[in-house]
Amino acid sequence: MRGLRRWWDDTAGGLPATFWYLWSGLLINRAGAFALLFLSLYLTAARGAPPSLAGLVVGAYGIGGAAGTLLGGVLADRWGRRATLLAAHLVAAGLMATLAFSTHLAVIAALATLVGVAHSMPSPAFVAAIVDVVPEARRSRAFNLQFWAFNLGMAVASLLAGVLAEASFTALFLVDAGATLAAAVVIALKVPETLGRRPALTPRAAVGRRPGLHTALTDRTFLAFVGLTFLLAVLTMQTSTIMPLAMRADGLRPSAYGLVVALGGALIVAGQLFVPRLIEPYRKSTVLAVSTGLMALGFGTLTVADGLPLYLGAAVVWTAGQMLAAPPNAQINADLAPPELRARYQSVFYLTFPAASFVAPALGGLSLEHLGERHWLVVGALGLLAAAGHLLAGPPRESRVAALRAAAAEPVRSAR
Repeated sequence: MRGLRRWWDDTAGGLPATFWYLWSGLLINRAGAFALLFLSLYLTAARGAPPSLAGLVVGAYGIGGAAGTLLGGVLADRWGRRATLLAAHLVAAGLMATLAFSTHLAVIAALATLVGVAHSMPSPAFVAAIVDVVPEARRSRAFNLQFWAFNLGMAVASLLAGVLAEASFTALFLVDAGATLAAAVVIALKVPETLGRRPALTPRAAVGRRPGLHTALTDRTFLAFVGLTFLLAVLTMQTSTIMPLAMRADGLRPSAYGLVVALGGALIVAGQLFVPRLIEPYRKSTVLAVSTGLMALGFGTLTVADGLPLYLGAAVVWTAGQMLAAPPNAQINADLAPPELRARYQSVFYLTFPAASFVAPALGGLSLEHLGERHWLVVGALGLLAAAGHLLAGPPRESRVAALRAAAAEPVRSAR
């Protein structure tokens, strides 16, 4: 019992109450965010749309997501984290309820685009609020719990979505709207505004800085990290875009693909909470290099995979890499952001995921078609390239973080 209590203290102890309310809002949000998982099926089965048009509508949701990520970052730094989270959740709930009763395909496409905007707006605000309230020494654990909640919520959503879709697509959208509204209620009642007064820029920090997205988009150290994260996201997207095609080519049934995906989700839910203690003694760049190396090994193994056992074994390897990468990835992103531009930096960082969701299937499909199983060698090479990049970029990143901390401490020393 004492050992369990010590483990829990190491994993989640010392985190402020506001973090747990944010965590609860995120979990409720993700557990209810299942309608879009079945959007293409809804369009083809219930609204008679051809597959090509269904693909365009789903793509419109992705375009809206990219716009919403940037908009959420800007608003979270201007309006505040709480205001942005509330606005995004309330708008998303209203749009989902409207979508439940919409029948015209053009209206559904427009609503799907707007839902993409509303669904993506909270991400930068959530992370910025966590950084605002969690002490630096506990942030790695906080981000690990955030990643765990996200995956747990998605696992619940996947189970509920199938049941609701069998019963009624209208119910699917309405329950999604209700869950989004419930998350908004938690935020409204329990989450205070975490954005304090903007810290005054020190002369050293102010030189050459124009506040806004321009700063994040011209920060070379940060953009190098974003580029490496984009490679990691491209690897991660293989499981939902190219791997199903490869498994079908190997004669495996859709149920086999579902088993591989379920195994990855189960590993994350069962093991993610143990990751912070495991990686704590090591430098973040080393952990990220090992994690992307594991992902390279896992996906590279698919070159010789022709049956379900090898796919399951490879999934264990690349899921371990994903689990190791989550806390340091989020921590570095938070460390590199100036406090007054925290949410904007988050929004640029989160653009890597919609970008990867486009690049992975577009180029991956061509690669699989022309290279066959050798496609997985290319994916493995990308992972090794990212691993080497993290080792090379680690020292400059650490120097940059130290400089930002020194600049943040300078006004305090001057006041004293």
